[in-house]
Amino acid sequence: MSALLWNGPPRRLLMMARDHDVMLLTSPPLLDELRDVLERRKFAARLQAASLSPIDLVRGYAALAYSVRPDAVSGIAPDSDDDIVIGTALGGRAALLVTGDHGLQSVGRVDTVRIVDTGNALLLIGQEA
Repeated sequence: MSALLWNGPPRRLLMMARDHDVMLLTSPPLLDELRDVLERRKFAARLQAASLSPIDLVRGYAALAYSVRPDAVSGIAPDSDDDIVIGTALGGRAALLVTGDHGLQSVGRVDTVRIVDTGNALLLIGQEA
């Protein structure tokens, strides 16, 4: 979300995906959630200022990411709604799950997937945070 609407480290990861330096993974449920969040009233002015619609941003993101089928997981994330995020990472055999969500970060690791914030992700892939 922050990579799509603001500059900073999350945007750097998005640009790295555009340049094929990293691979982004998503899933249909995550794209649906992204659209729902972008349609919230609090983002309307920001989107209007950039002449973008929620669907424009979702389509652009989907074009950069590989869509995978999430593994079925339950009871891993502190917020059960976030199990789909973990399931997507596992289904895509991700090395990292990058999130600003502190609850998800508190999980730390699931199987071979490390759960980190953007700054740590950039350090782990050899970029400055």
